[in-house]
Amino acid sequence: MMTDFKERFGEYLKKKKKVSENTLNSYLRDIEQFLEYLDGRKISAKDVSGDEIGKYIFGLESRGRSKSSVNRMLSSIRCFYRFMNLEGECLVVNPASGIKSSKPDQKAPEILTENEIEMLLSAPDQTELKGCRDRAMLEILYATGIRVSELVELRVDDVNLQVGILHCRGGKNERIIPIYDEAVRAVKDYIDRVRSMIIIDFNEPVLFTNMNGSPMTRQGFWKIIKTYAKQTGINKDITPQTLRHSFAAHLLENGAQLNDIKEMLGHSDISSTQMYARLVKQKYKNSYSHFHPKARRA
Repeated sequence: MMTDFKERFGEYLKKKKKVSENTLNSYLRDIEQFLEYLDGRKISAKDVSGDEIGKYIFGLESRGRSKSSVNRMLSSIRCFYRFMNLEGECLVVNPASGIKSSKPDQKAPEILTENEIEMLLSAPDQTELKGCRDRAMLEILYATGIRVSELVELRVDDVNLQVGILHCRGGKNERIIPIYDEAVRAVKDYIDRVRSMIIIDFNEPVLFTNMNGSPMTRQGFWKIIKTYAKQTGINKDITPQTLRHSFAAHLLENGAQLNDIKEMLGHSDISSTQMYARLVKQKYKNSYSHFHPKARRA
């Protein structure tokens, strides 16, 4: 009888929920495993409690199943019990409805090596107007770790090239960030040689514009960085955020204090910045395990 019931559940998924073939197979496989678990505990699928489903989900997590896999399993079970309700199986509530999904696994941020940063920053052809502008934007992003939204909102008077500082007004936390000399030279070259040739309105306050003279957009810069990432052949998913992550990780690796990095990034809470400490710690741990002769033999 349960086999017939599972077949009807499959028809429900295909016709009512209109799921793809892959999703259908995943849901059916999930329910097959869940029903086997219940059978082993001598529990009827019709009488199962939310606590029992919670124990099952916890068991999956304890055995190392990924959070995305466990969440899909829970979604399958919820869908299964909605179907049972529709079929008149006398279930007053969905026993899986009160179980919270796990937060998805956080992917470690992509960090470029110092050599990869040099490759990326050197990719634009500075003899061309566009290349000069692009180099200045890339340098500023890596020099300061600002967000791409903050980059495209920068005004000309936000950058003090004589002192070598950037006044970041974007976001919730206004802040002053130092700029290294090479970035200062790149921005000065762009302002002196290029900007006046591409802006339409000489009263335009925005620092970086597209080649038509309109303010640069986040999407526009995203395309720019993707073009240079492809050009360099760096086998990483490089986005504007990658330079922000690399800025923080490289400062930390070279001895900067976590609280100083927090202030420069504009984080309101130190816990957001601590991600980089964990990342750097894991990097050195992996390097140690791989290269230390005694650690290799462990």
